[in-house]
Amino acid sequence: MLLNLKKLRNIFKLTKYQEKSKEINKKLENKKNWKKINLITNLNKKKKYINKKMNLLISIKNELKENKNLLNLSHELNDLSILHEIKKNLSKIKNQIENLNFYNMFKKEYDKKNCYIEIQSGSGGIEAQDWSKMLFKMYLKWAQKKNFNTKIISVLYDEFNGIRSATIQIKGQYSFGWLRTESGIHRLIRKSPFNTGNKRHTSFSSIFVYPIIKKNKKINIKKSDLKIDVYKASGAGGQHVNKTESAVRIKHIPTGIIVKCQNNRSQHKNKKYAIQQIISKIFTMQLKNQALKKKEIDFKKLEINWGNQIRSYILDDSRIKDERTKLETRNTQKFLNGNINKFIKKSLKLGL
Repeated sequence: MLLNLKKLRNIFKLTKYQEKSKEINKKLENKKNWKKINLITNLNKKKKYINKKMNLLISIKNELKENKNLLNLSHELNDLSILHEIKKNLSKIKNQIENLNFYNMFKKEYDKKNCYIEIQSGSGGIEAQDWSKMLFKMYLKWAQKKNFNTKIISVLYDEFNGIRSATIQIKGQYSFGWLRTESGIHRLIRKSPFNTGNKRHTSFSSIFVYPIIKKNKKINIKKSDLKIDVYKASGAGGQHVNKTESAVRIKHIPTGIIVKCQNNRSQHKNKKYAIQQIISKIFTMQLKNQALKKKEIDFKKLEINWGNQIRSYILDDSRIKDERTKLETRNTQKFLNGNINKFIKKSLKLGL
């Protein structure tokens, strides 16, 4: 445990965080900054994040010292019952250290960003659209368990209440870092409830997670490059959410990127969100193509290649298997209810 603590000191650089905390406090105390609401908000967020790490590391250090004293006391009194308390305390400290080590994996530049998660139904017809709806619910439940804020940007239902496509905005600490390894093809295998013969059916849904990039100097979007369509926002079964043409569909002609937004009653707000999504998707596409250039794989081709599933959900065999990490679970219902952290952590630890 002491070796782990020493390692943590090096990783998290307590002195460095203490210096940063002092710098932030100076800026917060500067009267010239008090009217800058956005600056003050961001500084308070950073301060909260830094203090949380510092306090946890200091707490671990103090608890280790306390347990060392208890160990000496147990030896002096020859009281083995104290060892049970020490064991319990060390188990708690171990979990704290593991959590700190885990958060250290969020090193990538955009891991701290909020994100969009896009669900697109693939091959499999009605079955695939029902599968997309299951994934839609799974990620919403996961976000709820993490106490993250979610906003449904758009949902395109089919006539059977399944989902053809959907976009969810997720805001929370390291939301993009948590979800980035979920991007890919998710394959469902089960006995279809839509087939009278109860035959085994395979269907696919594509998950695409990308960080929210509000502005980027390198990305210049011209109005002439946008094809904007407006329509009435509708819910499952064709029921209209509102009677005005507030929903927006925008195509970025040079890249072929298409986004839809129907969350707000205001057409203006939906356009704003849609353009923000386009900026984020163009930015992410550029990053992906840079990473894939050496492999000579085009980002667009990778998106529609249904043979590249990252995870298989074999429900009639009560088994979910991650094709990359080889991690498996038999508790399929718990997994689909949003308990997916174990799989995410494994993929992050492997550096996927």
